[in-house]
Amino acid sequence: MAFVQFTGVSLAFGARDILKDASLFLSAGTKAALAGPNGAGKTTLLRIVAGTLAPDSGERAIQKDTRVSYLPQSGIAYSGCSVSEEAEKAYAQIERLIEQRDGIGAELEGLTPESPKIAGLLNAYHELDESINGSGYFRRKDRIREVLTGLGFNPRQLDRPVGELSGGWQMRVALAKVLLENPDIMLLDEPTNYLDLEARNWLENFLCDFHGGFVLVSHDRSFLDSTVNEVYELWNGSLSRYQGGYTAYEAQRRQELESLFKAWEAQQEEIAHLEDFIRRFRYQATKASQVQSRVKQLEKIEPIIIPEGMKKVHFSFPSPPHAGRIALTLDNVSKNYGQARVVDKLSILVDSGSKTAFVGPNGAGKSTLMRIIAGVDTDYDGQLRYGTGISVAYFSQETSEALDSSLTVEEEAASQCPTALLPGIRTLLGAFLFRGDDVQKRVSVLSGGERSRLALLKLLLHPANLLVLDEPTNHLDLDSKDVLLDALKRFPGTVLFVSHDRFFIEGLADSVLELSCGSTPTLYPGNYDYYLHKKELSAQAGGQSPSPQGGQSPTDTKISREQDKKRKTERRRLKKREEELLALMDSCELRKKEAETAMADPANYSDGPAMKALQLALAKAASDTDAAMAEWEAVASELEQYADISDT
Repeated sequence: MAFVQFTGVSLAFGARDILKDASLFLSAGTKAALAGPNGAGKTTLLRIVAGTLAPDSGERAIQKDTRVSYLPQSGIAYSGCSVSEEAEKAYAQIERLIEQRDGIGAELEGLTPESPKIAGLLNAYHELDESINGSGYFRRKDRIREVLTGLGFNPRQLDRPVGELSGGWQMRVALAKVLLENPDIMLLDEPTNYLDLEARNWLENFLCDFHGGFVLVSHDRSFLDSTVNEVYELWNGSLSRYQGGYTAYEAQRRQELESLFKAWEAQQEEIAHLEDFIRRFRYQATKASQVQSRVKQLEKIEPIIIPEGMKKVHFSFPSPPHAGRIALTLDNVSKNYGQARVVDKLSILVDSGSKTAFVGPNGAGKSTLMRIIAGVDTDYDGQLRYGTGISVAYFSQETSEALDSSLTVEEEAASQCPTALLPGIRTLLGAFLFRGDDVQKRVSVLSGGERSRLALLKLLLHPANLLVLDEPTNHLDLDSKDVLLDALKRFPGTVLFVSHDRFFIEGLADSVLELSCGSTPTLYPGNYDYYLHKKELSAQAGGQSPSPQGGQSPTDTKISREQDKKRKTERRRLKKREEELLALMDSCELRKKEAETAMADPANYSDGPAMKALQLALAKAASDTDAAMAEWEAVASELEQYADISDT
């Protein structure tokens, strides 16, 4: 069984313990999330598991031939070849196996039948051959195309020089290579960071079908709930395991924290009582022994520490200016980039107070439409009209460029903060992951993610009544997303937003605007579940989209989703069996060719037993091929019944 295990592992950076006597066992059946507040050391732990970082103490053991693949958060850059050629490098290990097999084959050709080495070499040759045939190497071109398109690449991009891609798209290539390596265990550090919603859903389905094990770090609660069945939490150097999905972990952790808070409050009362006694009677000789006794009691107390990341922060927006009933009207708005039409004749009316999610694949025009609505892009056709009293606040990843680099984080946040919120500015900064000494950092030294978080907080402190938010959840952890979601749900103004976090969309959106390349945008006046239900009905109707104004009862919607889930599960099972049969047919075909080649060797003509064995091997390979072909045809026929089910 493939596994990686470490026991008694400890690691410290300076005076801080990252890991203290931690133990972990990962196998090919592991489906786990790694949780913990930012800065707890999750990335460090994954590097130790991957073998790229040595701990201070402890033991790491890995089963022979166990293959582990690691995807870091960022920092990977490729050049010198096309996107598909870079992805094909994921098969380098298989190519090495082919070289080893061919080397053994060449050695076998030089041996006589009486050689004592033949049995061992034949066994090694067979094992390598089985590994190669089971790897999907001979169908790698199709597999590479499938994975890259699943992660958002269009066919034209596959031949594009990989060095021309942005950092986010380069990380998609890195993720594709890890998936194509088909290892026994995958270590994925925030794999959804650079994915849009469609690619995220594709990856979710991939992991649900994956035969090996994996450990995920992700800030997408819905994604984690769909993919994992256990959670490891790293906090204050300790590693704890929780059975069940991410929501189950949060519920159990919440109960533990309630007990922890009660214990902390009781301990604080005890400490205050002891300190008060010591302070009152320190200088009275008659109380000296009692004071010393209290001092010793105080020294023996093991302080209870509340996890910084577990402290819940509540944030309310400043009251926005009053606005009329209509927030925004778009009338036949279109936008071209050269010959490409990005937004096509969009006409919608947005009510004040509504919360609308923009969804669609990359390149569908979501960010372009955001820029038009925010007034940043004025080069478009059609008309845009704001409602009475509307004031707009716009956030995108580029907003951070307007920050004052000479100020500290706290000074920059306070520069536009309403007076009423100034006393709690550090608490708000903590909610956006600026804690402790971080608030005294100069803006000039912040990373791109840190600058984006600070820019988002500044915008939210500005009292506008129409928020246009392009991916506000990027660079936020789960707790920060919860703070933002809670504040936006209670915000009385209008919110238009793009997010790749399904949980965030489900929690906020009361309508969904779908944009797709080459077709007119469609507004669905309901939450995200309503939108998905309408998409399901469209797929079942053969692609003819039902009216988004229609509706069904919640019971009908639930039944439809359950039926569709069962159909998707059955389709995945059939697809998996189809791939296994194709690999088996490849293996049988290779065995036939090898037997035919051996039978044509003059050295076997005079060797009756050898020739008989080869004839039997040829017959067995032909029989296995026929059986696999028959089953494959049956599976392919069944799959036709599920042609209306998509992979996402």
